Amino acid sequence: MSVETIVDFTSVRNRNEQAVFAAVARHAGRFPGVADNPELLADVACVALNRLPPRYIRHEVDFVFYLSERERSRNERHLAEAVEYAFGFVQARTAMRARG
Repeated sequence: MSVETIVDFTSVRNRNEQAVFAAVARHAGRFPGVADNPELLADVACVALNRLPPRYIRHEVDFVFYLSERERSRNERHLAEAVEYAFGFVQARTAMRARG
């Protein structure tokens, strides 16, 4: 019997995914031309996630419990910066495509 048949890995996830998805949804209104396009919003999420290190957890408490306040603050700042960058990147690429 292999390990894959014994262990259920479906509870393992990248904690940054849900945080980025929420941040993209929260800030979408500030970015006209992107906010009303689900495809572009998904692109923003991908760009932002690719700028962040993965943080794999099984339960949200795993992430929160083991971080100091300083680490938590730094993670929130990095997430905000990644999302801001991603919106600008996708807006710029969309504008370039429209001109070309």
